[in-house]
Amino acid sequence: MRNSGDDIRSRRSRLRSSGALCAAIVVFVALGAGCGAPPVVPPASAPPPVAAAASAPGPERVLPHETLTIDSKALGETRRIHIYRPPGYEDGVPRYPVLYMPDGGVDEDFPHVTNDIDTAIRAGEMRPVVVVGIENTERRRDMTGPTEVETDRKIAPRVGGSANFRAFIRDELMPVIRRRVRGNGETAIVGESLAGLFVLETFFREPRLFDTWIAFSPSLWWNAQALVRAADERLRATPPPTGTLYFATAGDDGTDDAATALAAALRAAAPEGLAWSYEPRPDQKHSTIYRGVSPEVFRRLFPPR
Repeated sequence: MRNSGDDIRSRRSRLRSSGALCAAIVVFVALGAGCGAPPVVPPASAPPPVAAAASAPGPERVLPHETLTIDSKALGETRRIHIYRPPGYEDGVPRYPVLYMPDGGVDEDFPHVTNDIDTAIRAGEMRPVVVVGIENTERRRDMTGPTEVETDRKIAPRVGGSANFRAFIRDELMPVIRRRVRGNGETAIVGESLAGLFVLETFFREPRLFDTWIAFSPSLWWNAQALVRAADERLRATPPPTGTLYFATAGDDGTDDAATALAAALRAAAPEGLAWSYEPRPDQKHSTIYRGVSPEVFRRLFPPR
């Protein structure tokens, strides 16, 4: 592991990766805007159509944080990690919940998530938390499980690597964070789109890995909605999932039926000890839900004490 020190450069937030192809004129517009909005997904029997490109957000302040790298055996590559510590961390001895986030590079979702959390903490509206951002290398490989759907396999050169990515988090990243950060043993994970799919897949496959699970616009269409179809069986498995699960969908996700079915499975079979909520947000788009909804959700799930 190599520590590269604090990175406080202000850089652009990431562009949402969707598999949509953008016209050449879009690729070369000012500020380098590229492929944007994710697909609007029809029923699982049909592949997601191409959606229009979304405009790129402007530069965003990157808060002071620690950056380090981990040479991962699980992934066979070096991964860059960013660690935000809340206000007052350096002055005291309290221990904090740790929120892990895929899409956690400084060109991705790390700046807006940490800015929102920092603002909420300073206003006394949220418990202080540490944020651990995992910068992407091959996002669509890491966030997806195996699929039997041919069109799914076409979204990237490699897909289906979520088990290895989960092993990296569990066996390599978490031990490093436990040594470097004053955590209180409480962990959470947040993700959007394919990262939201990864959050839910991890919830069902390793229900004790995190305590709080947050998924915005999860890509429930993946592998013909296999995650949804297996939900009832997974919920009745041992050990049962516990903690807090929150997921939300946007008005243009095209996954309303899948999300409703997942909520029905939770309503029927959620074990005692699991607090869950599903929030349809027709007022939001796939390209806006993370920024638009996460500030209020963080405040709700991590209220001040």
